[in-house]
Amino acid sequence: MAKVLMKGNEAIAEAAIRGGCKYFFGYPITPQNELPEYMSRELPKNDGVFLQAESEVAAINMVYGAAGAGGRVMTSSSSPGIALKQEGITYIAGANLPCVIVNIVRGGPGLGGIQPAQSDYFQSVKGGGNGDYSMPVFAPANLQEMVDIMMEAFDIADYYRNPVMVIGDGMIGQMMEPIEFNKPEPRELPVKDWITNGTKGERKPNIINSLFLDAQDLEDHNLEAVTKYEAMRANETRVEVFNMENPEIVLTAYGTTSRICKNAIMALKEEGIEVGLIRPITIWPFPDQAFEDIPESAKGILVVEMSQGQMIEDVKIANNGRLPIGFHGRSGGMIPDPKDIIAKVKEMIGGAK
Repeated sequence: MAKVLMKGNEAIAEAAIRGGCKYFFGYPITPQNELPEYMSRELPKNDGVFLQAESEVAAINMVYGAAGAGGRVMTSSSSPGIALKQEGITYIAGANLPCVIVNIVRGGPGLGGIQPAQSDYFQSVKGGGNGDYSMPVFAPANLQEMVDIMMEAFDIADYYRNPVMVIGDGMIGQMMEPIEFNKPEPRELPVKDWITNGTKGERKPNIINSLFLDAQDLEDHNLEAVTKYEAMRANETRVEVFNMENPEIVLTAYGTTSRICKNAIMALKEEGIEVGLIRPITIWPFPDQAFEDIPESAKGILVVEMSQGQMIEDVKIANNGRLPIGFHGRSGGMIPDPKDIIAKVKEMIGGAK
């Protein structure tokens, strides 16, 4: 298939349509506005429905309704908009409803700024809403990976009856790269016999709900979810390991920050310093095994993020006290510089015990 040059947000929208999305509900916010704009033009051409809601809160509740009726549905927003959707996201997770949520992350906290950031890590993987819920969170590093994940995301959501989140910093949404639209490997998806699309006089009414007034019923519901989440850990965890044969230091980064880290790694290699990279593609489930497999040559781990260090907690858990952990981060829309990463690596090599 021939490659086509597309802007990130538009490529995400086109991939969603090709992945089977039929309903989109959203509200404009920079830097993801080209995504709903593209959907408003192209989704109706593909027998779909686009609706700009009156607010982010309204949009996520529309997603709940469409998912409950069996539709393949998504929403997109950026950081403060996703924060407004959190109550609806936990309702959707609690009701076992499949949908796809895209977050093109901007700097925060609060309204912050419109420049790229990765400061929504906690919001995404720790559960921004209430209760014991999780969802697969994908963090692609380039537009081709973003497109591939988007085309698969609706199948993953349907397979587990669970919301799926795809996040990218603002650069992912705004950059242009050549991409191709490849069909994902087909999954055998369960029949949606639970949807509320009318009984047609052929069955008892289905009820979709996240409210359980009996404590034992709610605990049972949570335990069923835990079983589902463990299946996600076993089957959906994704990671890239790069130059990990004999590293002195291991960088850990996700999204476009990992691309900056690769530039630093290649520059260090020219100086005779071997540095590897563990890049989580799913930041939930987190790729713990990759850290257990770090070679004995490694003297430490350096976490690089466009935030004040939110991923460090999960790296520490995965590392389990084995290696010292350093951090280099920029925030507020500032982007890490390879020169600063190189300097931090050299500092760690000199100071590692």
